[in-house]
Amino acid sequence: MIVAVSGKGGTGKTLVASLIIRNLLDKDLDILAIDADPDSNLPEALGAKAEKTVGDVREELKRETGKGEIPYEMGKWDVLEYKIMEAVVETSKFDMLVMGRPEGSGCYCAVNNMLRKIIETLSNNYDVIVVDTEAGLEHLSRRTTQNVDIMLIVTDTSKRGILTAQRIKELSDELDIKFKEMYFILNRANPKKKEELLRKIEDTGLNIIGTINEDENVTEYDIEGKPLIELPENSSSVLNVSEIVNKILYKKEIR
Repeated sequence: MIVAVSGKGGTGKTLVASLIIRNLLDKDLDILAIDADPDSNLPEALGAKAEKTVGDVREELKRETGKGEIPYEMGKWDVLEYKIMEAVVETSKFDMLVMGRPEGSGCYCAVNNMLRKIIETLSNNYDVIVVDTEAGLEHLSRRTTQNVDIMLIVTDTSKRGILTAQRIKELSDELDIKFKEMYFILNRANPKKKEELLRKIEDTGLNIIGTINEDENVTEYDIEGKPLIELPENSSSVLNVSEIVNKILYKKEIR
């Protein structure tokens, strides 16, 4: 199963991606976390460190190709695949791959376009792949998430966040990208105003799978730079995402 987490920047994509992974750790699954956002915040959220990114791999391959160091009998993708496997960070609980940026001010497109092939290649090695996508809509127009099973779109309570969520849905329809499931998550919800907000969002036709309440622990961990995956068990965000994961895995009733 491939799960992608998208949305406007700052709405809580990385929080959701990291807590989904946290909730899967006790289920005896082989998990790969992919940070496809150029800001690369997922490693810090997971308490892991990537020594090499896919962007680094691409630059290495360019230099070696230019110097004629690639063996004639090996195709470029064979070398690239080998180097990407070297870039996968292995921990005792999950593996992680960071896309990163190419050197210089060049377009991020080249690295991002590699993501499609990477997901295809690695998907057979893992039970679950969780992708923290780049913010906004570009992952759709570049079709880097076209093979995703479940698309989770995170929005906060702002009008801009909800508008971006709507646009992601509309663009996926326009581009005829067929996810098996597409759900929306309302983050930083005030419990006193949650029902009113949910009604407004549902009026837009967005299918809400769950909400994440405002959580002081998340604010504290962000300020202190603590890994979000280590949030206390009783944190509202951890409990809320656990409910969302159960709905995804066990098809429990979705609001």
